Amino acid sequence: MKLTLFSTLATLAALAFAPFGSGAERTPEPSIGWVSLFNGRDLANWVKVGSEKWEVEQGAIHGQGVTGQYGYLRTERKYRDFHLSLRFKCDADGNSGVFYHADFAPNSVSITQGIQVEIDRTIGKHTGGLYGDGRRWIAWPAPEHETVIRPHDWNDLLIKVEGNRTVVRLNGVVVLDFTDPAPKSFDGYIALQLHSGTLGNMWFKDIFVRSLDQDRAPAPAPAATKKK
Repeated sequence: MKLTLFSTLATLAALAFAPFGSGAERTPEPSIGWVSLFNGRDLANWVKVGSEKWEVEQGAIHGQGVTGQYGYLRTERKYRDFHLSLRFKCDADGNSGVFYHADFAPNSVSITQGIQVEIDRTIGKHTGGLYGDGRRWIAWPAPEHETVIRPHDWNDLLIKVEGNRTVVRLNGVVVLDFTDPAPKSFDGYIALQLHSGTLGNMWFKDIFVRSLDQDRAPAPAPAATKKK
């Protein structure tokens, strides 16, 4: 049975109001601040990076590797602190993921900054772990969380990024709660990734974001230089 937009947003609100990083669920409350990033019909508000195939089928974003290179589908705007909720399904082996604080070299798939929340349906490939920013693996889920992914079905993913802390909840289980002692990127695009070349075959839907940027005080302006 399809969830109505209201019920979906109510569920997201419940996740947002749950204690940060906890697995607790609360009675759904009216949504505050959640915005849909995907309308279920087209790729409005998304920007394709690279030559991989991204299209809308059956109310979902379908990404397919066709060139053997990296491919991304990024948001139009950048985010600093946010909560992101989506569902994904892997129709083939191989690596994918959701990037945050990402940016790209002009007219290129070369990523210049950003952290990837790993997605790989192969058990033991660290789905929910963090990779990127020129540091390769940053954090892995605990071994007991390597089997939380549903390899052949839809998965629910919630990513919370607040300052240098990232919490990843997969199918209702907090698989990662990591505070980065030395972050390198602080804002950027959210981007869906195809990493595995022609093996990539990914589905994404029910994509919602709750930006916290307006809740953060702006950085102080540089002190004015006193003229002599």
